[in-house]
Amino acid sequence: MRPSRSTRLPTSTRIRQALAGTAAVFLLAGCGASVAADTATTTSASSSTSSSAVATSDGTTVDEALADDVAVETGDTSYDEADATAITLDGSTATSDGHAVTVDGGTVTISAAGTYVLSGELTGQVVVDSAGDGVVRLVLDDASITSESTAAIDVVDAESVVVVLADGSDNSLADATTYEDAGDDAPTGTLYSTADLTIGGTGSLTVTGNSNNGIVGKDGLVITGGTIDVTSVDDGIIGKDYLVLADGTVTVDAAGDTFTSDNTEDAGAGFVLIQGGSLTVTSEDDGIKGVQVLVSGGTVDVAESNEALEGSLIIIDDGDVELHSADDGVNAASSDDSAQTDGQPGGEMAADTSVDLYVNGGTLEVWASGDGLDSNGNATITGGDIVVYGPTTDGNGALDVNGAFEVTGGTLMATGSSGMMVAPSADSAQGWIATALGSTAAAGSDVVITDADGTEVASYTVRKDFASVVYSSADITSGETYTVTVAGTATEVTAGEAPAGGHGGPMGG
Repeated sequence: MRPSRSTRLPTSTRIRQALAGTAAVFLLAGCGASVAADTATTTSASSSTSSSAVATSDGTTVDEALADDVAVETGDTSYDEADATAITLDGSTATSDGHAVTVDGGTVTISAAGTYVLSGELTGQVVVDSAGDGVVRLVLDDASITSESTAAIDVVDAESVVVVLADGSDNSLADATTYEDAGDDAPTGTLYSTADLTIGGTGSLTVTGNSNNGIVGKDGLVITGGTIDVTSVDDGIIGKDYLVLADGTVTVDAAGDTFTSDNTEDAGAGFVLIQGGSLTVTSEDDGIKGVQVLVSGGTVDVAESNEALEGSLIIIDDGDVELHSADDGVNAASSDDSAQTDGQPGGEMAADTSVDLYVNGGTLEVWASGDGLDSNGNATITGGDIVVYGPTTDGNGALDVNGAFEVTGGTLMATGSSGMMVAPSADSAQGWIATALGSTAAAGSDVVITDADGTEVASYTVRKDFASVVYSSADITSGETYTVTVAGTATEVTAGEAPAGGHGGPMGG
């Protein structure tokens, strides 16, 4: 019988305490926000006073956004094996001499804080039901757990849980195809936790979600290391208050959303933060999704998705990001469904003031069949190297911004169809050029931009069919004349002037 679930309040509604001893702090001064791999970490940030989870932050950088968000709590993955309790998994049962470990058939229950090393194979389930204070640390050391009736690991209650992937270990978790308990309090993922959850270490973990989701944190979820491979029939990895990737190599293949934080009710919660490591996702729905999506480092590859990156606030400060989508590549849209204006092309709808997109650095490459960069509010580019391969049909555009579209730095090359063409705002501090081509150019065509003296300003080989070019860099001066040559055909343009004939609202955002 499943133990009763705790009435412990979720982290978003209880006072957060700084972890003592093993805790570290988000480095918000000098070197930017970061979660060190495999260390205990907590932020000392204030919550937003907004009553709306949509208007989450006034920040324009990741650091500033985090200052308005709920605190991130990251558990310590280090441990002393001499002080750990061993649990040997053996077929349909297990053995342990730990006083807080009970075994009932194939169900192993851990009822107190401490470190537990699990090894072997189990057809059954591991349950954590620790009502007291302290961290429950589960060290997976060549552990394989397969449940035929429910989740493989179910954290019913704990102050916090840390899953450590032991050095050199290969571990696997798989849940049942159908859960015996489908009630409101039943787990909804193979690795399921009602408490703050940290996953780290240097080993590997394969998670198979046969019934629903792969990994679910009903509070906060932080990944600090390891090689993690998740496959699921619904969502891949979910953190409710937040989902953080600090380090590690994570691959997710999911029928639903792949990497998401889904708290749309509490202000300052529901954010995805990618600071380091490598994330590769394949999704039949959205790739990376949260109220906020914050990227300050690491490598992100959304190999396949409906919409690749979606949030009310999207900030990219650094990192190497590549996005592939059947619809929008980057979609800054309200997390309040009643306020959605997504899909209205070219800024026809009024700008949503709660929605913002900022690109401040890093590299961003977008392959989109819908809009490439789409903001139902405002968009600001202050740095970075951005390439957008937009749609080939005129119902969408490489760029689609309902409000102000400011460019003050960085490099932007956006190509795609010409019917819904949008350029930066006319008063953007950095110069830009925009032109529709006389005909569609084939993938592999070269775009060469030269100034009035014939000096080459930029050259790109565009890897997808296109009928328009928008380019901005520090080398473009508003009011000056430039020549855009595509496959030998030259077009003269004036920087800062949008071409006539586009659809979907005023050119220049």
